Amino acid sequence: MAGKVDQRLAELGVELPDAPAPAANYVPYTISGNQLIVSGQITMGPNGLEYVAKLGADADFETGQAAARLCAINILAQAKAALGDLDRITQVLKIQGFVNATPDFTQHPAVINGASDFLVEVLGDAGKHARAAVGMGSLPLGVAVEIDAIIEFA
Repeated sequence: MAGKVDQRLAELGVELPDAPAPAANYVPYTISGNQLIVSGQITMGPNGLEYVAKLGADADFETGQAAARLCAINILAQAKAALGDLDRITQVLKIQGFVNATPDFTQHPAVINGASDFLVEVLGDAGKHARAAVGMGSLPLGVAVEIDAIIEFA
């Protein structure tokens, strides 16, 4: 039987992918006590790498929001791989959002809202979190957004 979070994802038409494998010498997540620390997730979608763009140059903040949402989907995929059941999530404590942007782009928080809004839409109050949203001169593989997370679980 699917859990509440899995049912909510289905209602939203979201199918979690297999958790993306790390691209270098690190692990996709670690667990310390009742905290799950998820490594930075990029915009790996069902057809491979998506949202390869620089905000303020060849993409707008709406594109960035979609990229951030995909990063949040991948965070939940890692959480499912780590915990087995997304209903074990008691709180998303913090996310850090990195936006590949031109120096004059200033809408980083609006971009990362794509992830924040999605996490709350799926997890309710447990999805509310502290966060950082910062601009970067570049990101791995040229993606528009990368996001990591710290999640509390039972």
